Amino acid sequence: MERLTSVEVCVDRVIAKLGAQIRMAIPLALGKPNHFVNALYQRAKADPSIKLEIYTALTLERPKGESELEKRFLEPMVERLFGNYPDLDYELDRVSGTLPANVRILEFYFPAGKFLDNPRAQQDYISTNYTYVARDLMDRGVNLVAQQVAVEERGGSKRVSLSCNPDVSIDLLTAFKELAGSGIPRVSVAQRNDELPFMYGEADLPVDSFDFLIDAPSLSYTLFGPPKTSVSDADSMIGIYASSLVKDGGELQVGIGSLSDALVYALLLRHQHNSQYLDALVRFATYQRFGETINDIGETGTFGEGLFVASEMLVDGFMHLVDADIIKRRVYDDLPLQRLLNEQLISERVTIGTLSLLRKRRAVGDVLNEDDVRYLKRFGILAHQVAFQDGQLIEPNGSAFVPDLRDPQVLERIERTCLGSRLRGGVIMHGGFFLGSPRFYTWLRELPEDKRRLISMRSVQRVNQLYGHETLDRLHRRNARFFNTGMMVTLLGAMVSDALEDGRVVSGVGGQYNFVAMAHALPDGRSVLQLRSTRTEAGHVRSNVVWNYGHVTIPRHQRDILITEYGIARLRGRSDSEVIAELLSVTDSRFQDDLLAQAKRHGKIADDYRIPEIYRNNLPQSYQQPLADLRKQGLFPRLPFGTELTEEEVVLGRALKRIRDKVASTPGALEAVLEAAVDGAVDERVLPYLRRMGLDRPQSLRETLYQRLLATELRHALE
Repeated sequence: MERLTSVEVCVDRVIAKLGAQIRMAIPLALGKPNHFVNALYQRAKADPSIKLEIYTALTLERPKGESELEKRFLEPMVERLFGNYPDLDYELDRVSGTLPANVRILEFYFPAGKFLDNPRAQQDYISTNYTYVARDLMDRGVNLVAQQVAVEERGGSKRVSLSCNPDVSIDLLTAFKELAGSGIPRVSVAQRNDELPFMYGEADLPVDSFDFLIDAPSLSYTLFGPPKTSVSDADSMIGIYASSLVKDGGELQVGIGSLSDALVYALLLRHQHNSQYLDALVRFATYQRFGETINDIGETGTFGEGLFVASEMLVDGFMHLVDADIIKRRVYDDLPLQRLLNEQLISERVTIGTLSLLRKRRAVGDVLNEDDVRYLKRFGILAHQVAFQDGQLIEPNGSAFVPDLRDPQVLERIERTCLGSRLRGGVIMHGGFFLGSPRFYTWLRELPEDKRRLISMRSVQRVNQLYGHETLDRLHRRNARFFNTGMMVTLLGAMVSDALEDGRVVSGVGGQYNFVAMAHALPDGRSVLQLRSTRTEAGHVRSNVVWNYGHVTIPRHQRDILITEYGIARLRGRSDSEVIAELLSVTDSRFQDDLLAQAKRHGKIADDYRIPEIYRNNLPQSYQQPLADLRKQGLFPRLPFGTELTEEEVVLGRALKRIRDKVASTPGALEAVLEAAVDGAVDERVLPYLRRMGLDRPQSLRETLYQRLLATELRHALE
């Protein structure tokens, strides 16, 4: 490993080793070493003889805004929230359409909707499961891995942590090491960022795991943290239904965004204010309509044993669940120990019975040897002061004896002088990468080391699938609930999550298919797909439950549970006609009749089938009023975990969203202009917001129009 302080020198070293054909892999989202990537990209941009391919996913960019109003809103906020985060130059050029011909960006996951109208990005998208990424990149001849890392001094030597992104990098670094003698040059680069929390598990590596370390603390930069957005009424409903399917003592995986926030909030309400939670379920007639499903699959009580998390992405919702003592079930990377815990034959408290049962299960021998003692100390069954030498167990006071576990007197002596007090080495979370708010990053950095070690960052191969470690994972992931989100669902149960039927990619498959398949492989696991039942498109409400669609992400033979704001559809093992009936029961009633007619026309449901009356009032007003009543009690806030935005920016954001939705269609734009002409006068309530946007004193006809448009919508946003 060579330590450098200059990214330019590192680029020189890389080109000297690899030549002009560079195929670089950098992590998705947070883990990209932006300074190094920019220096390499600019070198290639200036020298057409360098052929640079960059393989990555979810490239993050400081928000810019498209319209003038959005730019006025974002610029001050972005400077405050994103600090010295350096944008990636290749991303700025890709967005503007100015990527040079000798540079190619290939991604397997986009920020949702960002590149729908970017042909070059669409053409260079790679569709692959998250667990296949390392394999696919090696097949494409990747010869450079680069990542930002945390650095820690320990015992007089440095270690690095892959921190936010061991997900794919672990497997690529391992593959590079295995191929070291192949004669083909491969290089790995780490860039230090002191803003990153030092995370443990597989992310914790010796510093010589990389060929080069750019060890320049001055290059540390603000971690990208998108601000929290509000939780809609529909999201709140999906969250409370989803929370009723989580079982105490089970396992949890969730995604990111407002649906994740809604689920986490509902779980907190269930645990901390259970009577109010149960009252909310009654108000929404949840038991009346979906009680059988909840009784069979879920629970609505508080969390005693708590939850374990195995999620490709760790989000800040987990922070709140840890702080509330909901995520607390520890799991151990040891089969005999985990089996005994699952069978409730032992507990976290160590007793002599723990040792005896491990001997009975052949985890240790009748007479302990050095490996046995090391194993027992690792998991806290023997005290860390105990030693082993020349076939004898050495007590903390220096006395020694032969550890023959068949001898009752030996067991008594171990219990008296050598036994630990509680199991050690357990973790409460497995994660492949993390992304969240600045508060989340601060929380991770400031956790005491023993608490941070409860979060095990590891390869996506260890998180997103069972293969290779299946027996242990089945013990860890009992009653697993995997929550994911989709865009549309067909009436036969296929989910559309990543792309449109014309082939354009909205986001990517990522790990969704992995977790859906895993849920079916686990005897008590369930895949729960969440879907807002409608969307607004060019000013018109459209159903997200459709008869058929020309692209699917999750095939219908993998259907299980689907939740909309109108309830829970139970699809696994059901016939096609039963699936149609279940999905119609959670479809917006404005679209039920047309969908039912299509199903009848194609012979997929009986001609005399009628949607039960209990599901015929699936309209927004059916839940909006009960939610409003609950909000008066302080429940279901629109920003349950706060936001990095100021109160002023929250109001402006709502107003700008209303403008954007209106001008999406020509009739809507004309309506907005006419309304602004009539109702756009400036008053004292809206003036501070206009001042924040620089529109309190318009200097042109255009600024006057913007002022009146914004003043009109601000009055609605302030209601």
